Amino acid sequence: MKFTVDKHEKYILVKLNENKLNSLVTPQLKSELILINTEGQRNIVLDLSQVKFADSSGLSSLLVGHRLCKNAEGLFILAGLNDSVSRLVTISQLDNVLTVVPTTEEAIDLIFMEEIEKELKRELK
Repeated sequence: MKFTVDKHEKYILVKLNENKLNSLVTPQLKSELILINTEGQRNIVLDLSQVKFADSSGLSSLLVGHRLCKNAEGLFILAGLNDSVSRLVTISQLDNVLTVVPTTEEAIDLIFMEEIEKELKRELK
């Protein structure tokens, strides 16, 4: 699996440099997401702009990422989905579960807004 990982203070950006998100790629992606999560990172942005095709095992890995981040009270955000991957997410009714934004910049903005909101809630307690 070809991918890049950019670590930042509040989030990690994982860019998948593959054409397909299928059963050949998903075991490594799941492992990487679990590793990132066990290192204490709760916010993950997954850039899928290079991915042209996804199948059910690909969707499964996205749900793993979502669950890990949710359990850590963080965000798992998908960015840059092309039409066919976006359609698959919608048909599977995962657009109600997963957070999907058009660009990585919007994903990063969303994470910072959530983190600020959490800080404010902690201060008010």
